[in-house]
Amino acid sequence: MYKTKKMLLLGSGELGKEVVIEAQRLGLETIAVDRYDGAPAMAVADRSYVIDMLDRDKLRQIAEWEKPDFIVPEIEAIATDELVELEKEGYHVVPTAKAAQLTMDREGIRRFAAETLDIPTADYRFADTYEAFQAAVEEIGFPCVIKPLMSSSGKGQSVCRSTEDMEISWKIAMEGGRVQKPRIIVEEFIQFDAEITLLTVRAINGTFFCDPIGHEQEKGDYIASWQPHQLTEDQLEQAQGIAERITTGLGGYGIFGVELFLAGDHVYFSEVSPRPHDTGMVTMVTQQLSQFALHVRAILGLPITEIKSVRPGATSPLKAEETFDSYHITGMGEALQEPQTQIRVFGKPVTTEGRRVAVVLSTADTAEEARVRAERARGNLQVAEHDELS
Repeated sequence: MYKTKKMLLLGSGELGKEVVIEAQRLGLETIAVDRYDGAPAMAVADRSYVIDMLDRDKLRQIAEWEKPDFIVPEIEAIATDELVELEKEGYHVVPTAKAAQLTMDREGIRRFAAETLDIPTADYRFADTYEAFQAAVEEIGFPCVIKPLMSSSGKGQSVCRSTEDMEISWKIAMEGGRVQKPRIIVEEFIQFDAEITLLTVRAINGTFFCDPIGHEQEKGDYIASWQPHQLTEDQLEQAQGIAERITTGLGGYGIFGVELFLAGDHVYFSEVSPRPHDTGMVTMVTQQLSQFALHVRAILGLPITEIKSVRPGATSPLKAEETFDSYHITGMGEALQEPQTQIRVFGKPVTTEGRRVAVVLSTADTAEEARVRAERARGNLQVAEHDELS
């Protein structure tokens, strides 16, 4: 009988779904866990569980039931203290429990990058009361970026441009955090030329970089990504240096989404995710091995020979505009008339305003042309309420 290894995936969204598919291609048994039933990865995993991801006891219970070879966090909002304990007991947390814990909130990773590793970042302050927030804004100056310590898809993020904006920025941050933790980060607003994601793979045979991915954000959530994004030789050297230092500091094997600002001749560290990145969905059409395939290969301790880009590409995510308990996506026939274009529907059970439900992926001779194709195709798609009687 074929004996396989077992992967326990903590977080089962659209990125986790692709990780499960790649893991199964290499023969792994997969278990998907999330806070709600019907999460995308649950549709393809061997089995699944629904728990409060911040509940230490439930997390431990599943780990002890399943005895996985790999525990793979795919979201930030997890009981990371329990992951640390499980790792001490011999469980393999990907890439490491330290990485999951440090990147769970922005304070841990920002202090680690700026104060421990001396990596260039925007100036920052932390605050846990409105009075401390006011003082932090006064020190940083206007404009500044306000974020909760932990959130996803840009929730709770805003740009504070004047004293009139302060109260609303504080309220947005308080309401947007993934946990009820009244502490925020106030960041210097860097006048950057571009934001990029540098997907960095730590594998058994070294550290490797994907071609830089450019992306645009709106309210902290990405609305377009493309690969490659052109950097000067000096910018690329700085970006890869920063990425190698932060990923080496976090340790372990797997893919890391390192977010960076390009500002003239300078490159600044923004954030890092020790897992596949939403902007990196473009690699499903641009690279011989997608970020998901690279992640699983690295996790298993298999070598990376090269990361080969095959064609420029771009993504354009489809987001719901309102809440639907039952929905469908219209316009796929029209969208797929666009050349070299694909659609990935995530299969999330319900929608909320701003929730990603699908993504358009296009390739072309240039990244710019691919962006036009992806946006044009996505313009044909709509999220509509599904009437069971129709």
